[in-house]
Amino acid sequence: MTATDPVANLQTLIRCASVTPAEGGALTALADMLLPLGFKVERMTASEPGTPDIENLYARLGTEGPHLMFAGHTDVVPVGDAASWSHPPFAADIAGGELFGRGAVDMKGGIACFAAAIARHIEKHGPPAGSISFLITGDEEGPAINGTVKLLQWAVERGERWDASLVGEPTNPDQLGDMIKIGRRGSISGFITVHGVQGHAAYPHLADNPVRSIIKLTEALLDPPFDAGTDNFQPSNLEVTTIDVGNAATNVIPAKATAAFNIRFNDTWTVETLRAEILARLDAASADQTLRPGREPTKYDIVWSERPSQVFLTRNNALIASLSSAVENVTGNTPKLSTTGGTSDARYIKDYCPVVEFGLVGQTMHMVDERVALADLETLTEIYETFIQRWFANAEF
Repeated sequence: MTATDPVANLQTLIRCASVTPAEGGALTALADMLLPLGFKVERMTASEPGTPDIENLYARLGTEGPHLMFAGHTDVVPVGDAASWSHPPFAADIAGGELFGRGAVDMKGGIACFAAAIARHIEKHGPPAGSISFLITGDEEGPAINGTVKLLQWAVERGERWDASLVGEPTNPDQLGDMIKIGRRGSISGFITVHGVQGHAAYPHLADNPVRSIIKLTEALLDPPFDAGTDNFQPSNLEVTTIDVGNAATNVIPAKATAAFNIRFNDTWTVETLRAEILARLDAASADQTLRPGREPTKYDIVWSERPSQVFLTRNNALIASLSSAVENVTGNTPKLSTTGGTSDARYIKDYCPVVEFGLVGQTMHMVDERVALADLETLTEIYETFIQRWFANAEF
């Protein structure tokens, strides 16, 4: 098969039911596209107790620098109710100028287009004057424990180094050319437990209702705002995602109340300074007895998520300019350089080399009838091909 056709590439990948943590044949299919182009393809399986084993792929063309890495994932989220799809989620049907299937935009489409772009580049110009690699995980949609983090470590232990990376996640909100991600906000999650005294609702003086305290603690996290934003990032935002007492009885004061929160933060903060701010707010709120007159300060525990994400911003001009000019050349649009949205595996890659993200329009990702316009697959392939040419021409080392 030839890898120059992004539609055929994507159909092949979608027909592999690679719902996390299953490989589903997707990495094998990608290897079959890359091997005829001259790539050296390696597979590694990462393991950790209590988590599923994950198959990953690393492929490299060339042995010298400069070295450009394309990163992404072939795993996809579950399809939900398959009967609700207008086309079977793993059939890769084409209808009305669109290709339907789970992973069409998130993010098998990006992989299919980059494979087509490098195949076209080789067909027209031969291999790039340097090296190009694919770093592809099967664990981005899952716990992200046995995927990109361990694949990067595995590659570095074998002597791999990169000068820049492009992640093919869907970054465009409305049309191709809208947006390039040049950084991401950080993310911290936490779990608060307030300890009270269980009792009868008719005898509150004999109990201590933790709901009163959890209200004050979560209030302190929500107001005042953490900051007003920075030049490159929107304001940090904390959301309380659940409050629970596990109590089905209306006449029983519960013994404890729990709350979970997540904050997406900008470069005003680090993980360490933000945790300190949150603790200071909770400590101040625990002494507030407005809802508990005459009581001792609230007793609470907090457990932080094990893997917070640091905020980062890419400042590599050669990388950003090569991609921006490629997008503008192909689409006529000047892309916005953005740090909005959630996290991605770019948060791990940034520790090894400068990284940017650009891919398809993300409007249908994770939805029933996830789909991509055939025209967008061709346009993205042209953007990637132009980017490859310009990056290798502009790289400064």
